[in-house]
Amino acid sequence: MKKGKKYLESAKLVDRTKLYDTDEAFETLCKTSVAKFDETVEVHVKLGVDSRHADQQVRGAVVLPHGTGKTVRTLVFAKGDHAKEAQDAGSDYVGAEDLVAKIQQENWFDYDVIIATPDMMGVIGRLGKILGPKGLMPNPKAGTVTMDVAKAVNDAKAGKIEYRLDKQNIIHCPIGKASFGKDKLAENFEALIAAVVKAKPAAAKGQYIKSCAIASTMGPGIKVNAAKYL
Repeated sequence: MKKGKKYLESAKLVDRTKLYDTDEAFETLCKTSVAKFDETVEVHVKLGVDSRHADQQVRGAVVLPHGTGKTVRTLVFAKGDHAKEAQDAGSDYVGAEDLVAKIQQENWFDYDVIIATPDMMGVIGRLGKILGPKGLMPNPKAGTVTMDVAKAVNDAKAGKIEYRLDKQNIIHCPIGKASFGKDKLAENFEALIAAVVKAKPAAAKGQYIKSCAIASTMGPGIKVNAAKYL
């Protein structure tokens, strides 16, 4: 694959054989983010678990101290008092069966996070085939199936991110924008890694974090030494 001139210039700043300490990694990343837009910074962590086994799943959510730099739109499925709480907390959309019908009929996706009270999960279950592949299905482990909808809305707006393993046992997560600067990005990174380490399954054997890399949208990958967080 042919790489662009800017990418090749940025790639020269990165030593591909080196494991960078967190501070140096983000300092280098900020130098490699040269696109004309504010690039998103992503973390990719390969774990020494096998996600095909139910007892080795790694999934959860964490509120990043500096948010993600993205405006998060929330949709809450709730009724009665819980619906009012969600509205008071500033949720963009609140509803019940009416919104299920809207999603089914109109393929409506003008939101980033779905939150639901447990009693609504039977209704939302019908949307599994639509929401599941997009990673939008509410989940108790991620704190999006809850009676405290106001807290869930506030967390989502404050920069709560969900992490989960893909089929290759890798977690991919956005942790902010390049404009945050190295210190804020490093703090967000450390919050995510701490949550992933805390979520280590009891069945996991051997080295838990196999490798860890960070990259901006258009920049090269930078390997980070995550051993000190274990």
